[in-house]
Amino acid sequence: MIRSIVGGVIAGAAGEVLLNVISYADMFVRARPASQMPGKAAGKLADLVGIELAKPGERAEKLEARKESAGALMGYGVAMGIGVLYAVLRRLGLRLPLPLAGLAIGGTAMAFSDSIATAVGATDPRSWGVSGWMLDVIPHAAYGVATAATLDLIDPL
Repeated sequence: MIRSIVGGVIAGAAGEVLLNVISYADMFVRARPASQMPGKAAGKLADLVGIELAKPGERAEKLEARKESAGALMGYGVAMGIGVLYAVLRRLGLRLPLPLAGLAIGGTAMAFSDSIATAVGATDPRSWGVSGWMLDVIPHAAYGVATAATLDLIDPL
């Protein structure tokens, strides 16, 4: 079971790297700025649980930097956590073909992240349009496939 958990962490991290590569490639090709949503969600979550991201008297740039980094760290946490969840389910007998496993993993990560961000008011998926949805679906699908494939390599059953 430990091998599956460690494998899930590694696989989830590998998937998150691919998600980020796809997102940054899109930013490069289309010259679009980074999404502010992860940082917004992290800031709102911190407020909800009473965590101060800025010390009294600090400049606003430090607060924004902490929000942005907390959003990125949350993304890695979700990616690795879902990798572990899939690894444990797989160890318990769940068997899915790679494409289906990838879509299920990616869809779970996307649903979890988007639900949290929507719940705290950091985004409204109803306003995204087709382009916005594709910016979310494609990287998450790639994350899922990469996570499943990496886990198959690390922890073959």
